[in-house]
Amino acid sequence: MAANSENTSAPATNDERAQRRLRRQALIDAGVNPYPVHSSVTAHAAELEERYAELADGECTEDVYSLAGRIRAFRKQGKIAFIVLEDVSGSIQLFCRVNDLPEEDWALLSSLDLGDIVGATGTVIRTKRGQLSLAPTHLEILSKSLRPLPEKFHGLTDREVRYRQRYVDLIMNADVRDTFRKRSQIISLIRRYMEADGYMEVETPMMHAILGGANAKPFVTHFNALDRDFYLRIATELPLKRCIVGGLERVFEIGRQFRNEGMDLTHNPEFTSMEAYCAYSDLEGMKALTEGLFKTIAREVCGCEEGHEVIEYQGQAVDMSGTWEAIPLSEVASRAVGEHVDMDTPIERLRELCEKHDIEWQENWGAGKLVFELYDELGEATLVNPTFVCDYPEEVSPLSKRKDEDPRLTERFELVICGHEYANAFTELNDPVDQAGRFAEQVAAKGFGDDEAMGYDYDYVRALEYGMPPAGGIGYGIDRMIMLFCDAPAIRDVLLFPQMKPEVITRADIASQLPESTDNAAASVDALADDAENGAANEAAAAHAEAPALEAGLTRDAAFDLLKQYNEDPFHIAHGETLEGLMRYYAAKYDPENVEFWGQVGLLHDLDWEKFQDAVQHTVKGAELIEAAGGTKELARAIQTHNSDNNPDLPAPSSKMECVLFACDELSGLIQAAVLMRPSKSVMDFEVKSLKKKFKDKKFAAGCDRDVIRRGAELNGMELDELFASVIDAMKAIQPTCDAVN
Repeated sequence: MAANSENTSAPATNDERAQRRLRRQALIDAGVNPYPVHSSVTAHAAELEERYAELADGECTEDVYSLAGRIRAFRKQGKIAFIVLEDVSGSIQLFCRVNDLPEEDWALLSSLDLGDIVGATGTVIRTKRGQLSLAPTHLEILSKSLRPLPEKFHGLTDREVRYRQRYVDLIMNADVRDTFRKRSQIISLIRRYMEADGYMEVETPMMHAILGGANAKPFVTHFNALDRDFYLRIATELPLKRCIVGGLERVFEIGRQFRNEGMDLTHNPEFTSMEAYCAYSDLEGMKALTEGLFKTIAREVCGCEEGHEVIEYQGQAVDMSGTWEAIPLSEVASRAVGEHVDMDTPIERLRELCEKHDIEWQENWGAGKLVFELYDELGEATLVNPTFVCDYPEEVSPLSKRKDEDPRLTERFELVICGHEYANAFTELNDPVDQAGRFAEQVAAKGFGDDEAMGYDYDYVRALEYGMPPAGGIGYGIDRMIMLFCDAPAIRDVLLFPQMKPEVITRADIASQLPESTDNAAASVDALADDAENGAANEAAAAHAEAPALEAGLTRDAAFDLLKQYNEDPFHIAHGETLEGLMRYYAAKYDPENVEFWGQVGLLHDLDWEKFQDAVQHTVKGAELIEAAGGTKELARAIQTHNSDNNPDLPAPSSKMECVLFACDELSGLIQAAVLMRPSKSVMDFEVKSLKKKFKDKKFAAGCDRDVIRRGAELNGMELDELFASVIDAMKAIQPTCDAVN
């Protein structure tokens, strides 16, 4: 742990942070500033290793350098001390000798800890054991580290901690530092490649008045000066194509996009993309651009030889050399199902194939959508080497230009590598009348509840009316590209600061960081806790953890009789029993002393809905009925919280039980609706990826409010995918019980 073994003032506590704070104060009391204003660096470790590679063992030089870095190892033996100093380039040893250092500098060694940042000035030597070293004649502290680094041999391995505290991750893991150096190198290389190919980099607005360029749920912000809401951009497509109209024949933009959606291995709400548009080009031009770009990265970043651009991704060899295969989507689907399918295959046969492979389908789907589902569920994952999947059905590509020879198909490809999409390209639509009609269709979809549909962009249609040349366009997921070339399994591994669920921060955590006093008026710990991320939720959770056992006031049989008294529809009764099962399942995990109470909350949560059906007053009457039957006020209150989004006069969810009810109610309904579409009609073979598709399809189970589901995830401190998986697992766990009851 700490290098110091000669401290004269022993701390009053064994806490390592407290000891370090005492050593910090001791330095200040001795007149040493642990955070000085000035520092000097004239060389780096790797530079000296290269320059003095031929220096013989035991040989000394008179060459003086100043280095600075973090202490990664420290050993003191009598009148000598060895420090391993790590800087941005690597590590080097400081060979400290009492006779070489001023007295105050030698004394400083007793106040140093692992993790401290120090500066050293001295001569280069090679020890008799062959270790290149700097022999300091001056040593100073540049930054006192008050937190110990993770334990040496185990390091920082918890992924949640690594992503949240990326600064520690970078300190401890050299391969992580290499990943982000590669990221910088790749993005710089992309820019140079595009510019060399005649493309001009442009910048377009981050805030859009009209949602467009993709189908995605946006983040909304308010523009005070104009007193109106704007959207953080979900794509750069429409502004870039305006540039093509204006005569900038080749344009590209690398930048952040924002989509208010879930997080998983390949998605983050804030991500980097590159879109590029080339006048007088088409899909073939986009294929050539993509092949050249990926091969260049493979050579310059991964060290591949020209003509043999082969990299490894997650144990799979990916061969990027030669001309990449271009395959119609229907052919990939045909390979996957073992027989030929295309747009002319009878609908009945396509449905049979979907059922055979446990793929749910809907009555209104045409051949294009069915073939796409077979490809998406079965075929895409089989593609390892770079493949351009072409000829997407118009049914799943509403904004793409149709093929002349078959208008049921579109001028579109997606680049697939190792079963994942890396690029999406089109021969761009430049007919203003057609574009206006498609915008109108999108607005109609928005009216039917699709909150990802685009708005009507009058100005963009006006731009097309001036004439846009034929053009090819493509969008790349930069983060996924970096995952590929850095062999990273998750998008968070290539984002310096990925989005994370709120961290639990207590008043004690905050108090441990504060000084005993400040020069000016300072807020109290309570005020700081309220201001800190998730402070109120932390306190509510702490209060709930100390809460006594809960009394429902009813037996389970009495609660069930009450439910049946006010509900005759078997669906409503079954829904109550499903929520009861889910609440009991989660109570066993989070609050085992109150399983019965949680269960009755689930059973009676919609007690008044069938008879009264008033969205605002829902649960108000239910609470009256519960208390009249002998239920406790606590039971009535818990039930009311799940309707607080419709009635602000009702209490909002605060306890874990209430947050779980809020999340499970809406989401379980969506899951049940989705399960009924499956051939098996069972949740037992239902997967998260299927639920994600239904969640994004706003026309499916439109009565299930997606925003309520998102809010449920937030209340429980979970990512959307994490909540999906949790509730599906819970429903699988209670399925045998539900089957027995029904």
